[in-house]
Amino acid sequence: MTAGDLSLPPATSRRELRERERAAADHARSASAPASDAAATPAPQSTLPPSLSATLPPVQAPAARAVPPIPEPTLLAVDLPAAPHRTPRRSIGSRVLSFTALLFAGAFIVGVTVPANALDVFTASESADTSLLAAAVEVPGQAVEVDEADVTVQARDGFEVKSWAEVLKAQYGTRNYSYSMSGWTGAVRWPFPYVVPISSGFGERAAPCRGCSTVHNAIDLTPGAGAPIYAIADGVVIRREPRGGSWGNNLTIEHQINGHTVTSSYAHMQWDSSPIELGQTIKVGDFLGLVGATGQATGAHLHLEIKVDGEYVDPYVWLKANAG
Repeated sequence: MTAGDLSLPPATSRRELRERERAAADHARSASAPASDAAATPAPQSTLPPSLSATLPPVQAPAARAVPPIPEPTLLAVDLPAAPHRTPRRSIGSRVLSFTALLFAGAFIVGVTVPANALDVFTASESADTSLLAAAVEVPGQAVEVDEADVTVQARDGFEVKSWAEVLKAQYGTRNYSYSMSGWTGAVRWPFPYVVPISSGFGERAAPCRGCSTVHNAIDLTPGAGAPIYAIADGVVIRREPRGGSWGNNLTIEHQINGHTVTSSYAHMQWDSSPIELGQTIKVGDFLGLVGATGQATGAHLHLEIKVDGEYVDPYVWLKANAG
């Protein structure tokens, strides 16, 4: 096989062309090798006796076979069609359209940016014709006469301005929560053995914090953080929440007083300050816990809530009437 063998299709790549050239060279080397070996092999010598070899005709060496010359490998030229090169051309119409668009854009910019008086279109001159102007019309004025004797000025109603804090103070700040104690004895007692301030009373109030109620069903006593709290009467613990929600550390005691079922609740006690357990029997004056600000509270205080036969009552009024 030669590089110019017409039985093969034209090479489609340089790699295939090199492989064909290499195969042609190997074929040429293998064809020339037997001829050179035959030329280098010496003729065989006769081993017959001289008397016998004289009678025999001479043996002629076989003629060497002629090897046709191997043509040199040639490269196959692959004619590939050249890619057509096209130069884009703009038509006359597109050029005219582009020029017209630029001209219109420039005129538009000038029209919207240059003031009208810049071109002296409306500039009046001394020799201007004023006959085209509208004639001036004189409008008579209006006069009003007022007799001061007929004028009556009514007096304004009195008014005053109050802040929201002053409004709340006027509505809720006039309550009096003072009380006195002759002793700390009896079957019903105040939760502290001494008189303490009451910061918030029973009923409607201004909410002291976000989420706090505007209707207060208890009273808030403020003896100071850490003050000991005592039971107001004998009873049994019916609710105990060491980690309550808005009430924080709290408990509720049920009492039987004057033939009525009375419950007293104590809220916002300090964490882990109360040794009381659920179902425990309590005696009047027993230690319940320490004043704190657990749960939803703006400061340390005791939230004291009292119900009589399931109905809320004002603890301040009830204690003043029943405590010894």
